[in-house]
Amino acid sequence: MRQDRRLKILIYSLNYAPELTGVGKYSGEMAEWLAGRGHKVRVVCGPPYYPQWRVAEGYRSWWYARERRNGVGLWRCPVWVPRRASGVKRLVHLFSFVLSSTPALLRHVFWSPDVIIATEPPFMGAPSVLLAARLARAKSWLHVQDLEVDAAFALGLLRKGWMSRLAFGLERRIKAAFDRISTISEAMADRIRGKLGVEDGIVTFPNWVDTGAIRPLNRPSDLRAELGIEKDAVVALYSGNMGKKQGLELIVDAARRLHAQRNLVFVFCGDGSSAKELRKQTAALDNVRWLPLQPFERLNELLTLADVHLLPQRQDAADLVMPSKLTGIMASGRPVVATAREGTELACAVGDAGRITAPGDAATFIEAICSLVEDNELRARMGTIARSYAERFWEKERVLGDFEDALYRLVPSSGSQTGAKGSV
Repeated sequence: MRQDRRLKILIYSLNYAPELTGVGKYSGEMAEWLAGRGHKVRVVCGPPYYPQWRVAEGYRSWWYARERRNGVGLWRCPVWVPRRASGVKRLVHLFSFVLSSTPALLRHVFWSPDVIIATEPPFMGAPSVLLAARLARAKSWLHVQDLEVDAAFALGLLRKGWMSRLAFGLERRIKAAFDRISTISEAMADRIRGKLGVEDGIVTFPNWVDTGAIRPLNRPSDLRAELGIEKDAVVALYSGNMGKKQGLELIVDAARRLHAQRNLVFVFCGDGSSAKELRKQTAALDNVRWLPLQPFERLNELLTLADVHLLPQRQDAADLVMPSKLTGIMASGRPVVATAREGTELACAVGDAGRITAPGDAATFIEAICSLVEDNELRARMGTIARSYAERFWEKERVLGDFEDALYRLVPSSGSQTGAKGSV
């Protein structure tokens, strides 16, 4: 049930709008939605840099800045952004933000927030958030977008052994200190429950999609003509971050093996640490097209460019992350070929809206693509199922409305009212 009281909410998120993908996209939309509901919202964040790993034009990486964006007050903090985000460099990158942002975070103690929401990553900023919450007598909420400690060891970015034992032990103690923890999938919630040794108390707060803005079109996407793709060609699209955990070499392999299939075009859209290498690998393939990240106003054109969406994932990343791009993929009313183990949450979400193949199994991945390329009716049927699923489980207003209700339950009703504790 919605309430009339207004909260003072401080969000701690390295990534933030105008980043177009990942944590930054969702942190930005969440903050602006809450501000639109009348809550007073401030954000401590870094300058936009993701997924290009390059600070956006108009922003500085080594200087503090104040900004007001769509009703939200922002405190941008310095962060070191490496050109190539290897394991050690990524840790230094995250630590640089924690170091620079902690003073800005503690400054907001005097604003007396009702709740401080921290996003993970970066988890190493969690102690600062807990300290600020205790000093401000505010509730603390940790929202886990990525089980980064697990992923770092599973993907080989950090070595197992004494380091993993220390990291997991610290993680358990720190997470247990938060008043509330949420994450984006039930499988990730179960994993956190196992880490903390609890039966409940972990909230599932999935990523969402604006089903009004992302919807099937009754015409070809404008991007088809811009890329010179024939009207009767089938487009297999990958869009989003291009990093190690995506396993995008599988798509490159498929493009090579299906080069002779003239009615099939592969499109890559996005950027990331692996993008340069992927471009090199596909340079000689005339069945591959490339697009830069598209602005939000063209996102629907991009997603409906696809006849088939491609969503590879490395086996060692299964259930450590829930691909955020899946919400838009399914809202676009197109089928998806995804790699995941049977029984994982990704496999269950895709269900009859596409094909699931084993991670790293190029033969079955290619076979799944071909089965959809050759059957227009099957693609249409799966697309309808995908759209229905997105409307039922990921519609933006419902998801964020449920989150607001959870905030009200966390913060006592004696908390702040409109204008009660100062201004933004």
